[in-house]
Amino acid sequence: MEEPKPKFRKLTMHSKNSYDPHINNLDDGCLMLIFSFLSPIPDRYNTALVCRRWRFLACHPRLWLRVDRSVNDLSQPGVYPSIETAVSAARPGDTILIAAGGIHRTSNIQIKKPLCLVGAGELPDDTTLICSHGSESALEFLSTCKLANLTVRAELGCCLLHRSGRLTIDGCILQCESNPLDHLSHAIITTATTPDEISPLLNKTADCVTVMRTRIEGGAKAVLTSGTLSLQQVRVIYTRTSLFFWFNVEQHR
Repeated sequence: MEEPKPKFRKLTMHSKNSYDPHINNLDDGCLMLIFSFLSPIPDRYNTALVCRRWRFLACHPRLWLRVDRSVNDLSQPGVYPSIETAVSAARPGDTILIAAGGIHRTSNIQIKKPLCLVGAGELPDDTTLICSHGSESALEFLSTCKLANLTVRAELGCCLLHRSGRLTIDGCILQCESNPLDHLSHAIITTATTPDEISPLLNKTADCVTVMRTRIEGGAKAVLTSGTLSLQQVRVIYTRTSLFFWFNVEQHR
């Protein structure tokens, strides 16, 4: 006698032909559009860790500009041999992914448009920017920008020079190398000046520096202010090997 077929067989076959809402069933164009709405750090950066396809899409030149000194074919779209050329080619709002490994020499690079600079390594130690002796700073900011997952080292002078805009430093390492002129070295210098008549509570574009989860090593001071901004809301966490800082440099409220 023939055994009766399971009643759920037809339902199973029907479910295979029905619409499956899994995100991986979207085409590459749709996924890339979704990724473009994610914040570069940490969300878009973390999508690259999911699988090979997501890594390819999350690192696509349409979403990032890349700095990679090892690339010989400079005709690749969105790939540049130095940070300076990438900053020059970037459009306002772009994210620049700086390749891990080796040393990136930076000297007084002015950033006058909103950009996000991100180290491509797993840790900030993996991507190092060095400001050579005789330079005022490694990077000079004149617009709203963000730095994440980077090590910036200054032989003399300062790691970061903030002129104007809202600068965010998240999960970085700022190092001032020891030398006889330590009193001239600072991790961050800000010269921003905010008019007294503008309230920082009302002006969301007011100049400021925000530091989060960042190690600061060496130098005379973590921050030197020569404008109207002042150091506020300082928090420090001490570990066996390092000090991690959280603070704001902004107009006194």
